[in-house]
Amino acid sequence: MPTETLLIIAIVVVVVLVVGLGTAFFLRGRKTPPGTYTTTRDANDPAAGGGGTDTLTRPGEAPAQDVDAGGSLDTAPAPEDTLGRQDVAVDVPAPVLGRLARLRARLVKSNNALGKGLLALLSQDQIDEDVWDEIEETLLLADLGSEPTQELVDALRERVKVEGHRDPAQVRAMLRSELIKLVDPSMDRSIVSDRQPTGPSIVMVVGVNGVGKTTTIGKIARVLVAEDKDVLLGAADTFRAAAAEQLATWGARVGVPTVRSEVDGADPASVAFEAVKAGIDQEVDVVMIDTAGRLQNKVGLMDELGKIKRVVEKQAAVNEVLLVLDATTGQNGLNQAKVFSEVVNVTGIVLTKLDGTAKGGIVVAIQRQLGVPVKLVGLGEGPDDLAPFDAEDFVDALLD
Repeated sequence: MPTETLLIIAIVVVVVLVVGLGTAFFLRGRKTPPGTYTTTRDANDPAAGGGGTDTLTRPGEAPAQDVDAGGSLDTAPAPEDTLGRQDVAVDVPAPVLGRLARLRARLVKSNNALGKGLLALLSQDQIDEDVWDEIEETLLLADLGSEPTQELVDALRERVKVEGHRDPAQVRAMLRSELIKLVDPSMDRSIVSDRQPTGPSIVMVVGVNGVGKTTTIGKIARVLVAEDKDVLLGAADTFRAAAAEQLATWGARVGVPTVRSEVDGADPASVAFEAVKAGIDQEVDVVMIDTAGRLQNKVGLMDELGKIKRVVEKQAAVNEVLLVLDATTGQNGLNQAKVFSEVVNVTGIVLTKLDGTAKGGIVVAIQRQLGVPVKLVGLGEGPDDLAPFDAEDFVDALLD
């Protein structure tokens, strides 16, 4: 056999071994094997919408034995993924630091109209009232909000009067300092993702229709897996037919299991209850619960959201309620945030589509109205286009 052929064969063997060992290393130590767990419960349980028994079943296997409150759940490896395919390929998510750098580069290219506009106005030879009016208009168009806009304009007026405005580097440093104050780097933007003394950290994800909650949960799961967290997903969006399947597919891509109902239109509170129960039994770090999109002015749907949270809290405290908002919705997004916060006590914002032009001010407006930090931002459709929010990096990207 020619030497070249032997060399090619050797290279192929090495590549196969490296990929296999890498995947095995990635999955090592995960308490819950990837796959979809379906759960059924009698609709009259006083705790989770029904009485009777629970079953937790994975695709391709017989239903598990009934379990009581002190029993364990069958988590034998599934022979196929949620779409019926064999040998699910597991992704290795991008590390958080690399993701942040990529997002900042994209923000610099697509969302710098706010910063560039302000720098140009403040660097003029003479700043008269017309210029200050333009600065105010720029800030309002960036969705900063009237109160923060007035606060920033007043601060800039005072500093220009004292420090001057001829040196571009000085102007940039002045604007950077004032914008960072508005964005408020002192806010705690971490997600509670460490296992708690009483069990997993419970994270609910809420929002209106069409903002991409299910996709966002899949991306957050990737962030947590990249931080070596053991995650379980709960598909409590039982109204949209494809939601559970979509969530399970996202989970399967990073080796994260999903608990879902085998009955269409099942009680979402019951599914959430079962997901938390499975997370407690399997000793995972984080249970993330997807919920159906709902308009903030629909009282019945908002009441149901409150019910999901109350039912979950029969087993464990809800540590995070993340509200997913579309950054391009402006003032309407603020109205949504206010209503959701009143119903389920929102603890953090996930801001998607922040690559819209000149809309960076929405970060300040939301935080001011709710007193709740923006914790994650998304700037694209890719699976790793979501990253933890950093106030200084955000402002620097606006000004670069």
